[in-house]
Amino acid sequence: MNFGRGPPVVLNVGGTRYSFSREVLKDFPLRRVSRLHGCLSEQDVLEVCDDYDRERNEYFFDRHSEAFGFIMLYVRHGHLRFVPHMCELSFYNEMIYWGLEGSHLDYCCQRRLDDRMSETCTYYAAEEPNGGPEGKGRRPAGAEGRKWLERMRRTFEEPTSSVAAQVLATVSILFVIVSMVVLCASTLPEWRAPENRSVEEQSRYTAESVREPSGIIEAICIGWFTAECIVRFIVSKNKCEFVRRPLNIIDLLAITPYYISVLMTVFTGENSQLQRAGVTLRVLRMMRIFWVIKLARHFIGLQTLGLTLKRCYREMVMLLVFICVAMAIFSALSQLLENGLDLGTKNKDYASIPAACWWVIISMTTVGYGDMCPITVPGRILGGICVVSGIVLLALPITFIYHSFVQCYHELKFRSARYSRSLSAEFLN
Repeated sequence: MNFGRGPPVVLNVGGTRYSFSREVLKDFPLRRVSRLHGCLSEQDVLEVCDDYDRERNEYFFDRHSEAFGFIMLYVRHGHLRFVPHMCELSFYNEMIYWGLEGSHLDYCCQRRLDDRMSETCTYYAAEEPNGGPEGKGRRPAGAEGRKWLERMRRTFEEPTSSVAAQVLATVSILFVIVSMVVLCASTLPEWRAPENRSVEEQSRYTAESVREPSGIIEAICIGWFTAECIVRFIVSKNKCEFVRRPLNIIDLLAITPYYISVLMTVFTGENSQLQRAGVTLRVLRMMRIFWVIKLARHFIGLQTLGLTLKRCYREMVMLLVFICVAMAIFSALSQLLENGLDLGTKNKDYASIPAACWWVIISMTTVGYGDMCPITVPGRILGGICVVSGIVLLALPITFIYHSFVQCYHELKFRSARYSRSLSAEFLN
């Protein structure tokens, strides 16, 4: 095919026509379009485009016309952004088709694409087992066993994936609530052991507490959580990935203290070291408060909070940097104005910069306990500037975090609704 002199080349993309001269086509920024210049036959042309009209010298591409319009804006002006109301992954597929890469996007759109691709890879790995719909026609040996494991994994990992998963999630929530009620009730004066017990009485009380109703309830809850964690570990696809997940680490931190306390009770017995061990036991028992975080498996709100913190770690680090810089500046100035200068009115609350840091943090966050406050006029002026600066600095990254929270909530809600539709179909069947 000769691309010498002749009529202009027409690209028809989804019904929208673009006309170019042949000289422009040779060095066109889009690789797929520039490949047309090197085509020597009609077969070569059809490998690049979907159809070709020799009479009108028109090339047809069955692609998204609006996306190509935004890509043409990049060709003309050098800025590539996402099409409004279009999925980032769909637009990225159009970019790949025309020969562009993610690095051609503007920085803000690159971040959106990275976040969406990381989520999609995680979700699709969890939701598209056995290679997707292509693997439905043939089932290799062991497919039934893998299907059963996948069903068990969904039952324990996705509370809305089936009726059995909802029942299991409800039972798990009840155990968490019961364990929290027992933990709170155990701190009441009527439930606690008197402080004036002897070491021998303490040892007998610790050994007998397991046989009390609260100890029995605690043992039952721990048994349920342990069995649930073991089953989820067995049916998981990737054991290393399972251990690294934050919620699984929290489960381990909530379960392990009980067994450690039981072992410490068994091995210390009536030893004189029991009093020291008793403090450790109380600390370990209080670690059961991590069970509350287990509710994140069953509530979209807590999942949204965790996903938002994961995505907005840059903004959170920026917020902490703002606070630390402001604390360093205002604490040094307040210590100098209130205690460092020999003005005859030294404020002992500001004797050191670390002590002044406490005043700075409660002032910037507008808490203001009133336990320490400046007494000099320059110190009070500095305090007003500190409060106003805290409001401004804390408000700057909040907008990004808020929008990310709303986006995470809608994504998780959509995912839950998709599982709910499959649940309704299962219930009707």
